[in-house]
Amino acid sequence: MYDVIILGSGPAGLTAAIYTGRANKKTLIIAGDTLGGQTGEIANLENFPGYIGSGMNWIQSVLKQATGFGAEVVYTSATNIEFNNDTYTIKCDNGKTYDSKTVVLATGARARRLEIDGARELFGRGVSYCATCDGFFYSGRDVLVIGGGNAALNDALYLADVAKNVTIVYRKNEFFRAEDILRKRVNERENIKCLFNTELKSIAQKNNSEKLIATTTSGDEIECDGIFVAIGHEANTDYLSETIKRDDLGRIIPESLPDGMFVAGDVRSNIKMQIATAVGTGCSAAMDAIAYLNAKDK
Repeated sequence: MYDVIILGSGPAGLTAAIYTGRANKKTLIIAGDTLGGQTGEIANLENFPGYIGSGMNWIQSVLKQATGFGAEVVYTSATNIEFNNDTYTIKCDNGKTYDSKTVVLATGARARRLEIDGARELFGRGVSYCATCDGFFYSGRDVLVIGGGNAALNDALYLADVAKNVTIVYRKNEFFRAEDILRKRVNERENIKCLFNTELKSIAQKNNSEKLIATTTSGDEIECDGIFVAIGHEANTDYLSETIKRDDLGRIIPESLPDGMFVAGDVRSNIKMQIATAVGTGCSAAMDAIAYLNAKDK
């Protein structure tokens, strides 16, 4: 029996584990298949105070801090949560179950999929949702980046150091949602081109080659070697019952949670999806869990 089980190994989950560990609460981190969530995929993290560098390096240091205070880690994902007799039982895809007095939901979000013809069929064969994971396959080649927010521009800048040419395809007439510093950096790169007011209708292979043909809604064809998609995120909540209320983005509404269950990070409704925010909500969720446990022990 654990005092606290934390679902997720991103900034929110690991921050929560630091606090619950320091409070001498027996803590288990159900980390998912890989460490760090989206943070682990950031090539150059520079907007978190006091740190500039690889997102994975940063998240590994936070994990070391959490385990240093006694938190245990298992690399699996939750498939179901049940509550009986003041105990949360979490079933996981490794076939095991784990019991806890409290749960912190910090499962984050995943990349939203591109829903056009060919995108699903060509996933992993030219279509990618992770520039830092797959960018090296496109060294010296031509790629597209779909999207216009911070994630898309960061991906384009990363790929510009690897690929020959990068073309950003965005449906609006300028990058309204992206930070000024990223827009400036994109404009300064000679091998990045921007196609505004443009949407894709379909993606197909060119004559059974490795080349792709991206067709726009206006009928224009763009030939490229790879397509990287960065069009937003969806909350990871498939393991939860429908009794847990979500907002229109699928994120958890804290007020809907039962006693002993708390939420932090990108999976939480009504917060900015930033690492600094995730850390703050991870701290808050952990302190609420600690207070709940302490009150039960009185």
